[in-house]
Amino acid sequence: MPNFWARLPAVLVVLCGSLTVAGAPPATAAGPSGSLWFDGAPLTVRDGRFTDGQGREVVLRGYNVSGESKLAENGGLPFASVADARKSATALRALGGGNAVRFLLSWARAEPVRGQVDTAYLTAATEQLRAFLDAGVRVHLDFHQDLYSRHLFDAGSWYTGDGAPEWAVDAGSYPRESCGICFFWGQNITQNAAVRQAQYDFWHNAHGLQDAFLATAQATMDHIRRHLSAEEFAGIAGFDPYNEPYAGDYDSGQTSRTWERDLLWPFYVRFRARMDAAGWQDKPAFVEPNLFWNANISAQRQEGGLLDAGPLGPGYVFDTHFYDQKAISGILMWGKAADGQYAADFAAVRDRASAAGTAAVVSEFGHPLSGTVSDKAPTVLKAMYQALDSGRAGARWWTDPAASGPVLSGTQWQWDLYSGRHHEPMNGNPGKVLTAKDAWNDEDLSAVRLDGSGNATLRQDARLLDRLYPGATAGTTLAFTYEDRSRDGSTTLTWNPVPASLPHVAELVGSGQYGVLVWRSGDGTAPTELHLPASFPTAATTVVSDLGTVSAPPAAGPVAVVPEPGGTGSRRLLLTDADSGVPHYALVTNGATAPAPDLLTAARSELAAWAATRF
Repeated sequence: MPNFWARLPAVLVVLCGSLTVAGAPPATAAGPSGSLWFDGAPLTVRDGRFTDGQGREVVLRGYNVSGESKLAENGGLPFASVADARKSATALRALGGGNAVRFLLSWARAEPVRGQVDTAYLTAATEQLRAFLDAGVRVHLDFHQDLYSRHLFDAGSWYTGDGAPEWAVDAGSYPRESCGICFFWGQNITQNAAVRQAQYDFWHNAHGLQDAFLATAQATMDHIRRHLSAEEFAGIAGFDPYNEPYAGDYDSGQTSRTWERDLLWPFYVRFRARMDAAGWQDKPAFVEPNLFWNANISAQRQEGGLLDAGPLGPGYVFDTHFYDQKAISGILMWGKAADGQYAADFAAVRDRASAAGTAAVVSEFGHPLSGTVSDKAPTVLKAMYQALDSGRAGARWWTDPAASGPVLSGTQWQWDLYSGRHHEPMNGNPGKVLTAKDAWNDEDLSAVRLDGSGNATLRQDARLLDRLYPGATAGTTLAFTYEDRSRDGSTTLTWNPVPASLPHVAELVGSGQYGVLVWRSGDGTAPTELHLPASFPTAATTVVSDLGTVSAPPAAGPVAVVPEPGGTGSRRLLLTDADSGVPHYALVTNGATAPAPDLLTAARSELAAWAATRF
């Protein structure tokens, strides 16, 4: 969660109503269907990218499922039932365009009594995560914590936490919690003595806390592996050992960088060994650096990024979060986000992962959907997705696409079906039952909610969330961009217009959405896959590529549209090449229905010349 809100004042109020997707299938449970033989391949990390069993580069896009796990109302599970998990998974595919989730687990629920793992909790969690695997969604798990533990907080406290069980808090004899003058819950990280001391104890393994956690983590991973089929287990992408780590307090002479080197990284090495012992040898640990390493307020930034861990290699993924603290403050950024706003911030993620020799994932990003700064959400989220897609601003993409860098994986915070309809006694207080927003420290970040009929509906613009992106690239991605034409109120945001130097491409795209992928073919036979948003019905989809120029692509051939696995009604575009080491390009747009053949020919000629010049 956006712990980066530390020290920043603002007030939350209610944002505008929800949005639904025209023409999207209803969010109802469905069994797996429409799968191809390569859909179930496990992920590995190779040459700094996620790769599947066919050697294709994979991009994971989706959401965190969910902050509900931090609440008591459903026993630390993301959902009240498996049926709700299925509804969520189907909606996530059909409405949100996701192919991955970060699935939250609770240490407190997994080990409520020291040394005793609650297998009933683990079984229930496994059944819920299976719903996402059945929908064709890859899962990476996360032992989540915020402010260390809810058991540090009194029944009447302004704030709450999650993570460690009550026995772990009792072992420490921590002082009465107090944040002083705090406007955001994240300030507790650095200002609340109880939280600081508890974090410090964990990293120093006081009272054997870290040993107990690692033993429970191994038991959890072993349980999940044994209760999934081999095919289902292949859909598990990895495990995030610890959400948003922070030292609590530094020892005398210690810095954020030496803390990462001497305490955080050794913990990850120990966790990696537990993964191996539990039969997770071929899955990476998604390791997070000090949570303040990439803060975009200089006064909060701390040196880090696992700089002294050496090459991480295939056993680890560089996992980080990003929230725009300046925008959230309501003070340090008065206007809205603009084209290329976060290009430098996300370039730092790409560069750090590249230097570490591994893949990167931004496993949390987002912005409040209600409150005094909620008006910034449409532009902030558009700029974040833009930065995930490419390292270049839209104004520079067409002239310098080769500098795009890899397409980043990311999971937005969050996807909570129960948004606005919770029943959470905060810190166990029956006189303080929270129902609004996320029911968590006054936050409101869920992209989805249930309407009055119990159907899942989006709270954000579908054009922003349900995006075109390369889920699997057969070879090496050279550049990618997507102009979603998402809205800020009644204003359509166009940050990457087709340049005047490509007049026929511009005419073909018109006012529609479009994406461009450039890649160098690999040695495999599986096709390149792009997720097709619901706003790209087959009849209105046009592809201009050196592999073929097609309006309303067929179900077979070098340019084809087929269902995505999971029976959710989602579709994907398949681009099949028959060579190796050759650059290819594809423009995908919904800007024209049944365009004239001469326009397609002219657009292809322009794109071919552009690609030859830029690559």
